[in-house]
Amino acid sequence: MKTKEIVYCSMFTALIAAGAFMKVTIPVEPYAMHFTLQWFFVLMAALLTGGTQGAMSVGVYLLLGLAGVPIFASGGGLSYIARPTFGFLLGFLLAAYVTGNVSQMRPGGGYRWLLFASVCGLLVYYCAGMLYYAFVGGLLLHYDGILRLVLVNCCLLTIGQDFVLCMIAAGAALRMRKILPHVVSGE
Repeated sequence: MKTKEIVYCSMFTALIAAGAFMKVTIPVEPYAMHFTLQWFFVLMAALLTGGTQGAMSVGVYLLLGLAGVPIFASGGGLSYIARPTFGFLLGFLLAAYVTGNVSQMRPGGGYRWLLFASVCGLLVYYCAGMLYYAFVGGLLLHYDGILRLVLVNCCLLTIGQDFVLCMIAAGAALRMRKILPHVVSGE
């Protein structure tokens, strides 16, 4: 990796971590859900640096959190893997890769293309989070009504707000690409 790529990766890792603390907690049982700005920064990392570097930014963030640094929305540590909501953090990694790679299919793509790439990432993010929640919550923790929990808690409560973040990130990334074209991976 070039020094420039390491700096951007580190910067987005820090922004994703900071985004965990800019949150609105939704008090639902059995685990509170959080609407955070992490998703916005994951999108920005992917749209500005590409799929591989965006995923590396998220990967470093995940490793730091699992190592015990309390940078996740509800803390940190290896035990976080047992939380049903951990799938959304894994979803960040997959979504960054998908969003960045889709956005780079049309390097000069406009707002609609960046929004499309962001929505592709959003679908991956939610699928990973919901599947993990269903697996851990249903099979391991034996929650009653797991399908309802997954649909309501993991999707309906936050997907609208996350879509708005997709729209904002697409606009912001388009603007940043014009102002700072050297930031965009491959340029």
